[in-house]
This record gives sequence, C-alpha cells and structure tokens, in this order.
Amino acid sequence: MARASAATQNPPAARATPRARSIEEDVLLTAVFCLVAFGAVMVYSASSATAVIAGNGDGTGLLVRYLIFAAVGFVGLSAAIRFPLAKLIQLTGPLLGASFVLLVAVKLPGIGVSVNGAQRWIGFGVVQFQPSELAKLALVLYTARFLAERPRGFKRSGELLPLALIVGGAMLLVVTQPDLGTALVVAFTCAAMLVASGIPLRWLAGYAGVGSVLVLLYSMSAPYRRARLTSFLDPWHHASSTGFQAVQGQIAIGSGGVFGRGLGQSVQKIFYLPEAHTDFILAIIGEELGIIGLFGLLVLYAAVAWAGLRIAQSATGRYAKLLAAGVTSLILCQALLNLFAVLGIAPLTGVPLPFLSYGSTSLVTLLIAVGLLLNIARGGCVKAQKTSDEPDARRSEDQYADDLPDRSRRDRRPRSASTRSRRRAAH
Repeated sequence: MARASAATQNPPAARATPRARSIEEDVLLTAVFCLVAFGAVMVYSASSATAVIAGNGDGTGLLVRYLIFAAVGFVGLSAAIRFPLAKLIQLTGPLLGASFVLLVAVKLPGIGVSVNGAQRWIGFGVVQFQPSELAKLALVLYTARFLAERPRGFKRSGELLPLALIVGGAMLLVVTQPDLGTALVVAFTCAAMLVASGIPLRWLAGYAGVGSVLVLLYSMSAPYRRARLTSFLDPWHHASSTGFQAVQGQIAIGSGGVFGRGLGQSVQKIFYLPEAHTDFILAIIGEELGIIGLFGLLVLYAAVAWAGLRIAQSATGRYAKLLAAGVTSLILCQALLNLFAVLGIAPLTGVPLPFLSYGSTSLVTLLIAVGLLLNIARGGCVKAQKTSDEPDARRSEDQYADDLPDRSRRDRRPRSASTRSRRRAAH
C-alpha cells in the first residue's frame, strides 16, 4: 500500500500531458497551408496553357516542380521547429558568411546562371539556387542577434553602423545582379526590426534618407532603369514598350471584375502577359477569381501577419521577439511590394509573391522561416543565464533573453522593507 501511495503522489514524468498548441500556431499553419495549396493551383493555371501551346508536354511540368520544392520546404519547416535557437545564434555568422560568398560567386563566369538579362542563380539545368533568398533569411538572423546583444539599447546612432555596413554590403551585392526588389525587401525588413527594437525613429529616418538617395541615384544610373522609372509614372504612355507588362497586369485585374472569368479562363496569360506564373501571378488571380479571390488572398496574408505579430509579442526573450518580428516582416514586406507593383502603385522590381509565385528557392526559404516562427511559438527561446559581474544578481539575465524596451513602462518594483521602515521612523 505504501508503494502504491508513493506512486500516486509522484506520477512518472512520462505521463505529463503535452503542451496544447496555441491559436497563433493553428492560424499560422492553416494560412500557410492554404497559401501553398492555392499557389499550386494558380501556378498550374497560369503556366499550363502556354506550355501546351509551346509543345512542352501536358502543362504539368511547373506544377510538379512546385510540389517537389514545397515538399522540401515543409521538411525544412519541420526541422526548423525543432532546432534550438541557441545553436541558431551560433550558426548565424557562418550562414551570413556563406551567403556573402554565394552572392559574389553568382557573378563569376561559369558559376552564375543568367536568365532574361539577370544573373541571380547558381546551378545547372532545372536545379538552380538563388543566393539572395538565403541572404534575406541570414540577414534577419544577424539583425536579430545584433540587436539582442544590446539589451540596454543604443546611446548614439553611430552604434548602428556595423549593422548598416553588413546589410548595406549585402544589398549592394544583390543590386549588382541586378535585383533591386530583393534589396528593398531586405531594407524594409531590417527597418521594421529596428522599430521593433525600440530605436529612436529620428535615427531610422536618417538612415532611410541616405538609402533613398542611393536608390534614386542607382535607378537613374542606367537607361533601362530610367525607362522603368518613367514607365511607372505613366505606364499607359509606354504601353507598347517598357510599360507593357504593367499595363497588361492591370488589364487582367480589371477584366476579372468581382467574381472573375473563372479558374483557368484567363486570356492575358496566353497572349499578353509573359511568364505570368512568376511575379505577376497576382494579376492572373484577379482575372480568374476577381475581387473575391484577391480579398481571400489578402485575408490569408492578414492571418499570417496577425499570428506572427502575436507570436513576437508573447515570445520569451529579446532575441526570440526580434526574430519573430523579423520573419513576419520579411513575409509581409515581400507580399506588399509585389502587390503594389502589380497594382501599379510601385515600380516593377521582380519580387515574387510569397508562397504563390513560382520560385523554388523563395518557397523553400520562406517555409523554413515559418518553421522558425512556429519554433518560437512553441516556447523556443535562449535561456537566461546568471552572471557574476552584474551589480544586481536578481536582474542578471542573458543578453539574448532580455525583453524589448517599453518606453511607457514605469518603475513598478516594490519598495524594500528597509525603505519603508526608514520612512516610518522619520514620521
């Protein structure tokens, strides 16, 4: 009887119930699964007709490749969920270094692959890799680590210079491919992470001003870039030349109306809009599924944004919060830049629509990034460690585990007993 009572009082640890998934995890997973499934349908719809007309099989080639890389991405997502964030911090430097090496290698003859005048890929045949997609994730990891290493904040804007040099150097290598769109996504994502870290907005405005001038000078440095900029200002005036793709995309969305022509019934994808399954897949969605389809797509991205920001808010530790905010910002910045470009609100930059546009490296990288978000949502953090050199041991935490600063927070620590006794003695 004594043994039975002891067993009852001390149940084995194996009987502990597993942690229930949060609503943020369910919403994020559901939204991502829906986006990938929707992407498979639309990639097939946007590419099958032109493939059949060109005599390239039955039109399922790109769909099969999309599904293969989606499967690879979900394997990476599953691995990222279980990967310790402490080891991820240690791998950030090597990963960033590898991405820089690949960004340089992509410009070397015999290594880089040129497609439509842009040299952004490494590989051969159907197996190609885009180093700039790896660089985006590596820069998010590096920015989160850099900001988390300074839990007390920054005293001068010059302390951000090392981060600006790393991010600026990577952007310069990406721009030379040329790929201004990816460079802008990196800039906007890092800016969002700086805001989340609590830096003064006037510092960010200074860096943004310098960056805007450099982007403008770059845009005016070559005739074809100037032509693209002027066609953005008035695409219909250049409808037969540099503004052709932008105009055809707007015609596709406009002809879809409220309910669309019907799935697979797009006219623009066959005769007018080249490679519609890549950067302009949003236009085909608007033409075939109408405003209703576009609204449903925006709801899915809004669900990703809500879940990601909620995960960042409830994450344990400064590093986890910043990483979650960075991954969420990466997805949203890329989606918004593609949306604005297709709608004619921003110049065409060649940025794919996350999870939907055909692009193997982008799909795999973003699914791994979602895995990191789920890792944080399931309690992934960098554990606090006490140090002996801090003046107050009760407040000693690991530099990566400090919370983000709250400018509106007041000092709510309880007064010590000695302080209260001294006040009573004075009275």
